[in-house]
Amino acid sequence: MYSEKVMEHFSNPKNVGEIEDADGVGEVGNPTCGDMMNIYIKVKDGKLSDVKFKTFGCGAAIATSSMITELAKGKTIEEALEITRDDVAQSLDGLPPVKMHCSNLAADGLHAAIEDYKKKQGTD
Repeated sequence: MYSEKVMEHFSNPKNVGEIEDADGVGEVGNPTCGDMMNIYIKVKDGKLSDVKFKTFGCGAAIATSSMITELAKGKTIEEALEITRDDVAQSLDGLPPVKMHCSNLAADGLHAAIEDYKKKQGTD
């Protein structure tokens, strides 16, 4: 049902945790399935120097959270905003159709964290 990459990111998620002095925080959830995600970003010189997550949810939600942090770290704000839900799913070698909403949450969480950062900077 799940690809090896999904299982790897679920079993050994990358960048788990909270950034205490985060420059932006995105909080998203899906009430239908109960998944909740917080994405934290640290920005230095216009790039995402650190990205972490805390997720309460299914294995796919944890795997997509882990993957979005890997995809976004080191990217400029503009590049990170271009990461789509499809990018997340493809980077994990696909998700079962019933779990695609999880990749939507990961991309939405990242975008929400960036919007929070921009609002704090007065550049939204």
